[in-house]
Amino acid sequence: MASPIAPIAAPSPSASSGPAAVRVRGFTRRFGDVTVLRDLDLDIAPGEFVALLGRSGSGKTTLLRTLAGLDAAPAEQVSTPGARAVVFQEPRLLPWKKVWRNVTLGLKSGRSRLQATAALEEVGLGHRVDAWPATLSGGEAQRAALARALVREPQLLLLDEPFAALDALTRLRMHQLVLSLWRAHRPAVLLVTHDVDEAIALADRILVLADGRLAVEEKVTLARPREAGPEFQALRRRLLGHLGVEQPAPRDTAPLAFIPPAPPAGGIRAAWSRPSAPAVNGHNGHNGHGGGFTNGARAGAQLGGGLS
Repeated sequence: MASPIAPIAAPSPSASSGPAAVRVRGFTRRFGDVTVLRDLDLDIAPGEFVALLGRSGSGKTTLLRTLAGLDAAPAEQVSTPGARAVVFQEPRLLPWKKVWRNVTLGLKSGRSRLQATAALEEVGLGHRVDAWPATLSGGEAQRAALARALVREPQLLLLDEPFAALDALTRLRMHQLVLSLWRAHRPAVLLVTHDVDEAIALADRILVLADGRLAVEEKVTLARPREAGPEFQALRRRLLGHLGVEQPAPRDTAPLAFIPPAPPAGGIRAAWSRPSAPAVNGHNGHNGHGGGFTNGARAGAQLGGGLS
């Protein structure tokens, strides 16, 4: 088990480089007698990509819903930008509206179709503008959900395990898409995920939520695209340890070298070479009990050779 870790100290306002996109101070959320978030502090800078890890039930989605404005919070404790958008694990597309109308749902603009088309083209769905949601693949539906978020030009983009239901290859493509969109639009991003590798691949900073508080902070300095090298693996082991998953010590991965055995004494042939019917206990290899190779192998074993 990972050892208990002290909560992260909140940075002082004077220490920050500028106004934060997200600022949370001393926030507590209770459901009945259960305290899910306890005196939580959090800062996310404009344009920063942050990933949030934690065990199931640790309060990750509760925090995300609070930042999204879906659950009320005191303004003096939780400050977020007005332009926010959320992408959930499920695309949540209305089946009776075409894709472009799903993208612009709730927008009040005379240019809504043009805006939807531009957003859909940006996520690679320009050819599916007039499609019905039921005709989309899982990856396409999640791309449409991303387009719906981007068309609102958010300053804060909240991602609640948006790739969890996708297959491995589609998930990797979505990672690349999200990074390209983030570079183009530069919103602050909070990604909630259970996937440690996903967090390392995408985020500038990784936080671990435990006991209602942010207990661990890891800054990711690896260059993108991030390969699973020694630094990646070391960070992965640390994060899994913080999540209570013990990892075995890394093994020496140097390539093995073949060392040929020393020649056997007396010129005896190696056991794996096919003998020409050697005699064993007075019988040659043609005794009707398996042929010369079998008996030759027995001979090698009896003479200290070895068949491998």
